[in-house]
Amino acid sequence: MSAQSPPRWRRLEPDERREQILERAIDLFAERPYAEVSTSDVARAAGVARGLINHYFESKRGLYLAAVRRIVTVPTFDPATLPDGPLRARVETLVDWLLTTVSKHAKGWIAVLGTEGIGSDPEVERILAEADRRAAENLIKSVGMHDVRPHGQQLRALVRAYGGMVKAAVREWMIHDTLTRDQVLLLLTEQLTTLLEETFPRLQELDPAAQ
Repeated sequence: MSAQSPPRWRRLEPDERREQILERAIDLFAERPYAEVSTSDVARAAGVARGLINHYFESKRGLYLAAVRRIVTVPTFDPATLPDGPLRARVETLVDWLLTTVSKHAKGWIAVLGTEGIGSDPEVERILAEADRRAAENLIKSVGMHDVRPHGQQLRALVRAYGGMVKAAVREWMIHDTLTRDQVLLLLTEQLTTLLEETFPRLQELDPAAQ
């Protein structure tokens, strides 16, 4: 090997090493139940010493919660990428992006959704609730409806309720194979457009504070 040849390996920075461990943990938790995944399994998959897992995440439980948070937290969408034109066109672009984002961790997302509402894990429930809240805020800002005072509370509730449909539709697509991606895209686009253009104005009319 010449002196000019690049090294065959490099030392990872702490953030990169932590990310590597987290990604391998997400893969394993998506494939097997929590009880069947050990920190040794994760360390082996990530190619690190088991002690590094405790260093970055404190425990297997901490690693699991970090994996759940990563899986269910939708990244912030850049509204600048939305097309000009009618609301439906913007909504379709947003929903298409969401489905692509979800599919990146499809198995993990399905595994987490499969535990939603089953048993009681307050920490996981808090993570899911925060992810739903953030997703709703992101969606509202992306379609340009973030300033609808005094009806913001109703709009956020409507969008969080729509989030339930998103999860159900994705299950039909990814788990049951009863809907295609294109069909889910159409379903979610049409429903959200209708909710924002027709249902939300009617909710405002029914708001006791507006009487």
